[in-house]
Amino acid sequence: MADATGMSFNLTESQKAVQELARKFAEEEMRPHVLKYDESQEFPHDIVKKAADLGFMGMTWPEELGGAGLSEMEAIVIIEEIAKVDPSIALTVASHNSLCTGHIMKFANDEQKKRYVPDLASGRTLGAWGLTEPGSGSDSGGMKTIAVRDGKDWILNGSKTFITQGSVGGTYVIMAMTDRSKGKGSISAFILEKGMKGFTIGKKENKLGMRCSDTATLIFDNVRVPGENLIGEVGQGFKQALTVLDGGRIGIAALSVGIAQGALDASVKYAKERHQFGKALAEFQGIQWKLADMATEINAARLLTQRAAWMATNGMDYTLAVSQAKLFASEAAVRATNEAVQVHGGYGFIKEFPVEKLYRDVKLMTIGEGTSEVQKMVIARQLLAS
Repeated sequence: MADATGMSFNLTESQKAVQELARKFAEEEMRPHVLKYDESQEFPHDIVKKAADLGFMGMTWPEELGGAGLSEMEAIVIIEEIAKVDPSIALTVASHNSLCTGHIMKFANDEQKKRYVPDLASGRTLGAWGLTEPGSGSDSGGMKTIAVRDGKDWILNGSKTFITQGSVGGTYVIMAMTDRSKGKGSISAFILEKGMKGFTIGKKENKLGMRCSDTATLIFDNVRVPGENLIGEVGQGFKQALTVLDGGRIGIAALSVGIAQGALDASVKYAKERHQFGKALAEFQGIQWKLADMATEINAARLLTQRAAWMATNGMDYTLAVSQAKLFASEAAVRATNEAVQVHGGYGFIKEFPVEKLYRDVKLMTIGEGTSEVQKMVIARQLLAS
């Protein structure tokens, strides 16, 4: 079945095979260790290595550069399946693919791609992407990190915060201003490598959720970056970042759908097994209506996400579509996990039941890659510009 644009609503056989591969990986390799990694906050290197062996760390990138050569449609299927079981690991996969590697693939020159992408796409090296700073989140114009020319090189000073893969990464794409007087118009993107003199890792964050996803502060103290590590031209970094964020929002939308679906699956299972007043919870209309609302919103979120992914795959302008998908899916996922905890009652507050972790993890979906408020701004601007 397809709509008037030609977009299919059914997974192809190859997409179903990818879905089954990701589902098996999540159930067999991830689920037994979810509680352990959540409590220890240890980065799951062993699980990420297994994800890399399956091609998940370079999902949409060319095979000649070490990637799996999949489409955005297959990528969102993988992310959703992983997120059902552990959103922290899904976040690692999504951010590694779309942000650092995505920035290099979309805007770097051929020499830079050949140098960095094979290790990133194969998972031999983890990637991190630095835009946010202690004093500038949604307001990128408030950026303080600065890059100053020194011969052919650049000297970077400043810091970045809330950086996913911050302490475990090996390759970093960092945004810095080259002229404070020009604001966003002087933001440029640079490739940095762990071990560069003056580049240190700061505090690792102790988070509410997504606890085994690595989040850390980066500090730059007179870091000398070779001139050839500039991505594109001086002052193009902000425009590049907006495009990269569009791609990242597809992953966050898919991640949100996965979290919501995981919450629904757990709720259906619990409602069938749990008995009160002589019958299963599933027989009570109040519970049935909760499940019905959850399922309806999840399907709507999935369709919005698939539409954005399909548009990206077909080279269309998907800024409006992906902001709508990310906004709706993330907010729907928050509602779904809230209802899932309510269905579980007291057991929804206990760590042995999966909805407790999903409830904590999901809130980041309305914040990361642009808050819900930012998505509304993007959507409104797109509508008013037409």
